This record gives sequence, C-alpha cells and structure tokens, in this order.
Amino acid sequence: MDTQSLRGPGAKWLRRFGPADGVGALRLFCFHHAGGSAASFRDWPFLLPPYVEVVAVQLPGRENRFAERPYRDMRPLAEAVADAMAGELNLPYACFGFSMGARVALAVAHVLRERGLPQPSRMFSASSCAPSLDMPVRGWNESDEMLIAYLRELGGTAADFFDSEELLDLYLPTVRADLTVIGACPPRDGLPLDVPLHAFAGADDTQAPPERMRDWRQETSAEFTLTAVSGGHFFDPAGTTEMINHIASGLELMVRGRR
Repeated sequence: MDTQSLRGPGAKWLRRFGPADGVGALRLFCFHHAGGSAASFRDWPFLLPPYVEVVAVQLPGRENRFAERPYRDMRPLAEAVADAMAGELNLPYACFGFSMGARVALAVAHVLRERGLPQPSRMFSASSCAPSLDMPVRGWNESDEMLIAYLRELGGTAADFFDSEELLDLYLPTVRADLTVIGACPPRDGLPLDVPLHAFAGADDTQAPPERMRDWRQETSAEFTLTAVSGGHFFDPAGTTEMINHIASGLELMVRGRR
C-alpha cells in the first residue's frame, strides 16, 4: 500500500496509507509504539473497510525523520502532533494508539479539546497501562543493558536485531527518548474526554495486562470497553485480527452516525 503525500504542517508528521481519491468517509489516526514508526500501519487499509482513511503519525527520530531529534517530553510532543493534525480534521475521525502511542493519542486529544478543535468520535488504546495507575516505565532511565533486556522481554523485535551493535547504536537513543516521554510524563490534569474508548490488552502481557488497563475507563466520561485478546504485549496474529475487527465495528458505528 503506497504512502500518499500530505501538504502543509502535517507533511512530515502524517503518512496517509490507502487511495488518494478522497473517498474516505472517516479518518483513523494511528500512533505507533516506542521505537516504532508509521510503517507499522502500512497494511491496515487492507484490513479495514474501504471508507476508512488510515493516517499514521510519524514521530521524529525514525525512518524519513531519522535525522531529527526525538522528543523526550509529552506536552511539546502532543502540541506538535496537534499542530500537524489540525488541518486534517475535516472528516469524522478516530484515534488508535499502541503502547506508548496510546498515551500520546490521549495527550493529543486533550490538546485538541483545549484549542476548541473537533474531538475524535472514538478512541482505541492497546497495550498500555492506565495513565491513572502511574506505573513506573522501565528502560528509559536505566542502562543500555537493562533497556535491551526490557525490549527482549516485550517481544516484537527480531532476536538477531540485538546481535548488531551498529543497529543498536542507531535504535537505542530513539526508543529511550520515546520511553522517556511516558516515563517522565506528569499525571494528567483536567476533566476526562467525552469520547467512547475501547481498550485492548494481551491476555499474556506482563507489562499491560487486562487488570492494568481497566482504569482507562477513568479517561472518558462516555462508554468504555475493555477487550482481552490472545498474545503478549504485541498480541499474536489471532489477537491482532480480533482487535482490528473490533476497531472496524466501532468505525462502522461512526459511519451510521452513532458514537
């Protein structure tokens, strides 16, 4: 699936996957995990209904933005992403965030609300401990050895990747900065969103199991749903498919005019 070019403030921050014919009925903004990239969502247009336009957020410090310094603080990061998204809110939209991305998506939604801009019609969060629990985040303020051990435990990275010192030298500063964004993030202040929120937890996840994701309900005054799927932090193929099917169902409700 080709990436379509964006113009204006969102050009470097947002990557649109899918057809560029403007037929989308709604947008799904996707926020990647720590150390990840927008490419994580390249295949999602094949997995979602054709009326969904997938727009993935690309943070600095990776892929086409590798030369840029990654953010280490949530507030300026959320404000920069909100700046980029502001010109792309002409359609109804939802937000999906995976792991670190769930926290960033939440912070961005709050910034957009502060600015009086359109709110998402739905939020989807996966593999992220509820912010209100203020759980310690591993890796960001530890040695490289401890960070690598943490990444191995999470899964989602090919084992032979860790055998390359060259790759690790390039990768670790970015993933450490990403983890710092959430590890040093102060507790949220203010009212919860008035947006339906569906959270997904891996049944075998040791970092963000279902019991640590239940309190995402505190982040919304609207409907909250928690679904446990199969697999660990990054889910297994069946768990990923189940999550995407639930997301598709939620987006279908948006098309029908129901939140």
